[in-house]
Amino acid sequence: MSVAKVIEISSESPKSFEDAIVQGIARASRTIHGIKSAWVKEQHVVVESGKVTLYRVDLKMTFVLD
Repeated sequence: MSVAKVIEISSESPKSFEDAIVQGIARASRTIHGIKSAWVKEQHVVVESGKVTLYRVDLKMTFVLD
């Protein structure tokens, strides 16, 4: 039997939403093991002088407990 847990994290990147997702999962993987899936809950951008300067994502991640 296995038990899974869901957590929520936020991640950001100056490049793209995809990069924010990849960086968030990579960072979480350093301390959380057994990540099975991630769901993008929300996406946001930061705009300065009419240009997008930062992409942010809120992720829900599922991982199996040891």
